[in-house]
Amino acid sequence: MAALMEFHTDEGAQVVVEVERHASGAKLVRRGDNSVSEAARTFDSALEGIRAAAESALHVFRDGRLQPDAVELEFGVKLTAEAGAVIARTAVEGHLMVKLSWSPGHSAHGNATPPAPATAPDPGAPAAR
Repeated sequence: MAALMEFHTDEGAQVVVEVERHASGAKLVRRGDNSVSEAARTFDSALEGIRAAAESALHVFRDGRLQPDAVELEFGVKLTAEAGAVIARTAVEGHLMVKLSWSPGHSAHGNATPPAPATAPDPGAPAAR
């Protein structure tokens, strides 16, 4: 059964999220049909592990031989009272999507490949077939 959990940011703003159930890591602050539990940790601290995971993944994909121009990471994040934020699992396993991209004209090491020199066709040369 879904329940609501209230987190506070380090700046004091309230963030209410839907969780699977009320847990021992939170205290009930509102009762009724829409009862809300207050998380024991801040929203910022709950997300700290996810931030560290993203930094680590970016380090792995940006360093080394591949040298992509852009790295996109997608995490499914689940918030819980006990563990804070965790990488949510999909129907199969943990959820982490990685997309690497390179811009045209860039080598694997990020150095621009010079374009081929543009030359006009020789008017006296036979047409290419």
